[in-house]
Amino acid sequence: MTVSAEGMSQAAPEKKNVIKLVVATSLGNALEWFDISVYAYFAVYLSKAFFPTDDPTTSLLLTFGTFGLTFLARPIGGVLLGAYADRHGRKASLLLSIAMMTFGTLAVACMPTFEKIGVLAPLLVIVARLVQGFSAGGEFGSSTAFLVEHMPGRRGFVASWQFASQGISSLLGSGFGLLLSSILTETELQTWGWRIPFLFGVLIGPVGLYIRSNIEDATAPPAGKHDRPVRNVFMEQKFPVLLAVGALAVSTAVNYLIIYMPTYVVKTLHLPPTIGYLAAFAAAIAAITLNPVAGLISDRVGRTPYLITVGVALLFAIFPLFLLLASKPSGAIIVLAVLLLGSLKALYLGALAALMSELFPASTRATGLGLSYNIGVTVFGGMGPAIVTWLGTFALIGDLAPGYYLTAICVFSLWALITIRRTRADRHA
Repeated sequence: MTVSAEGMSQAAPEKKNVIKLVVATSLGNALEWFDISVYAYFAVYLSKAFFPTDDPTTSLLLTFGTFGLTFLARPIGGVLLGAYADRHGRKASLLLSIAMMTFGTLAVACMPTFEKIGVLAPLLVIVARLVQGFSAGGEFGSSTAFLVEHMPGRRGFVASWQFASQGISSLLGSGFGLLLSSILTETELQTWGWRIPFLFGVLIGPVGLYIRSNIEDATAPPAGKHDRPVRNVFMEQKFPVLLAVGALAVSTAVNYLIIYMPTYVVKTLHLPPTIGYLAAFAAAIAAITLNPVAGLISDRVGRTPYLITVGVALLFAIFPLFLLLASKPSGAIIVLAVLLLGSLKALYLGALAALMSELFPASTRATGLGLSYNIGVTVFGGMGPAIVTWLGTFALIGDLAPGYYLTAICVFSLWALITIRRTRADRHA
């Protein structure tokens, strides 16, 4: 069989176009997750800079409280920016969200400390984080809809880069943690070193804006003048939203516990912070490499059969891993456990974005994706560390709190996946 020169010339631009689409959409998601990861990784230093108290634990709680507060703005951003994308096109929403995210990251990077401007410092940090939360809320729905509508035959693969880009961000965030904690003194990190990763994150914004402004928006046509994406999602698509939240729950819970690991290693296990950074670094590598593989497999075997299989593997792996962590909290065990958990999470996440997109019709896809994704991330991700800490106060649970928590959520996710398969709720595929 021969391939004509014309066929080869058409294939090359098509491949180039796919790469451009993936890069353009993933950059915003990468910026979102880079900011989330560095805020969590450098929480100890941020707590002293913006939330100083006589009790270091109280300062840290205030810092993570601000971290969690950001998530309250995410469902709002998911709905409003999602509806904007459904009405005015995916590209318009993508440009707006990355501009807002860049502004919020720049504000945190340049913010004067509590010592300089007093109580105004933490208040302005909260405002900047709310702006970031709002923009991040609209990023996933618009960018995922953009990808799957450009390549409907390879939805699993192209949408998997949404989560692979999160792995790249976590890799960079934990890499900055490893590098800066190795070459800077504690005083240097506290006074100015923590600002470096945030300033780096600001650089992603202009690059993303330039690339996104030069891509063709050949996705689904905007909603009609009389269509109401928000009303339709809330009134007619509540069950698909619930199923999408359920399918997402276990992966986002695992994600945020991995992000929390550097703080957990220092505050709970009293081990060097480099161990936590190294564990997160290893999990990030797994996310980058395994997410696209999972997306490809799901395109071949089907979304729900694949995800149910990986979900069952997660169910039987979670508790033994945390049992191992609690009984032998050494550096090697922590890195190994987080790597295994991160690998399973990556294999699950890689097929998830495409499945969620298939739960909603094109006219409300960005709105439905934005709402369900951000409810899931807020409830099961942002609140995860706080819930695990509360469960840990019970004597019968103790250090195994993460294991109990993730096992319960995994059961909920498996229910959602089985229900999707039985009811064929992904009928819009």
